[in-house]
Amino acid sequence: MSRKHHQFKGAEVSCCVKYFLFGFNIIFWLLGAAFLGIGLWAWAEKGVLSNISSITDLGGFDPVWLFIVVGGVMFILGFAGCIGALRENTFLLKFFSVFLGLIFFLELTAGILAFVFKDWIKDQLNFFINNNVKAYRDDIDLQNLIDFAQEYWLCCGAHGPNDWNQNIYFNCTELNPSRERCGVPFSCCIKDPAGDVLNTQCGYDVRLQGELAQQEFIHTKGCVGQFEKWLQENLIVVAGVFVGIALLQVMVCECNTDSDERSGLMCCDNYFVKLEKAVLLPWEFLRLPPAG
Repeated sequence: MSRKHHQFKGAEVSCCVKYFLFGFNIIFWLLGAAFLGIGLWAWAEKGVLSNISSITDLGGFDPVWLFIVVGGVMFILGFAGCIGALRENTFLLKFFSVFLGLIFFLELTAGILAFVFKDWIKDQLNFFINNNVKAYRDDIDLQNLIDFAQEYWLCCGAHGPNDWNQNIYFNCTELNPSRERCGVPFSCCIKDPAGDVLNTQCGYDVRLQGELAQQEFIHTKGCVGQFEKWLQENLIVVAGVFVGIALLQVMVCECNTDSDERSGLMCCDNYFVKLEKAVLLPWEFLRLPPAG
């Protein structure tokens, strides 16, 4: 019995390229689903999903947005690249390539603008930190993010401990009834290496003392300055990470372009053909229709 071969419009996708893209994108897709799931779970725990209007109530930055946006983009791109590669759907591959190229262009533009407008970026960073200092107690995820930053960079506030005067719970006004008045969060405190239990009250009343006395109990350097110092000390590592991500994007985008333009090669292993039929049978409708 002779096998019937369908002839497709345009060139077939190279088999080796095809399964390389599948392997890359399936990981990308699963990571996106995980990020998106974590973000939705965090919103569900905070009751945001049951009250959508509360999204705009937070005065500062909600870190969950990072998981939602990044996870959503990764999920959509991973789906397009994965299914497009295995089903030889050039529309999905072109969508993946264009979207990835757009992201690369935005990253490149952001990097150039950040280098050219360093002072403006620094001012925006100051504004961002101060705005989130005000909202420190409004959201548990934001609170954990600020605590992590202050503990990691050994800092306190944007420029120093007095930045916490902007928070209604820590300001030093006479009308402030909070027990945390004239204090700082525990993440500003200098940790005792011998201490086994975390003292969350170590920052109480600390700003009632002089600056020299404060240095015995808390970090007095601002997070903006400490972040700049960390960036300069780790510039090669940070630049290497960004260059690596950019090269990966260019390589995958180039593979997608090549897979659209050149003729298909013989399949590397019959196993992949069986895998394709078993896993992607529900997506059969996405295959390009045969020529009439």
